Amino acid sequence: MTQERESDLTDTADRLTAQFDSVNAKVDDMRSDIESDPDSFSDKIIKLALPALTGMLAGQIFKMIWNKQRGKDGLDDEERQEGFFMSLVFAALSAAVTAVVSQLSDRGSKAFVDHRHNKAAKRQRQS
Repeated sequence: MTQERESDLTDTADRLTAQFDSVNAKVDDMRSDIESDPDSFSDKIIKLALPALTGMLAGQIFKMIWNKQRGKDGLDDEERQEGFFMSLVFAALSAAVTAVVSQLSDRGSKAFVDHRHNKAAKRQRQS
């Protein structure tokens, strides 16, 4: 093999090694982030499920109230047809209510988990 060809192979190997080292460093950083995360599995479930469930529940409650106010109970299919404008109003209001309730629930679930962490840390300091 020629000297130039050997030098090219060495340069290529060095670049590949540097790229693998970069990927390895990123994986190590991600692993340390996961290991240093104070949230347990149940904390993550609370933070994920509570806002989703309350948002869905708020949307269903809003829909029931809307339908009751609009007098849809006992109407036939032709009478249930709404105009385009009323459909837009319902969609906008429903989305707004759901978003607000979900956001408030998200903040509440995070505060609840933080409170649990603070309580656990306080118990550890007292021990």
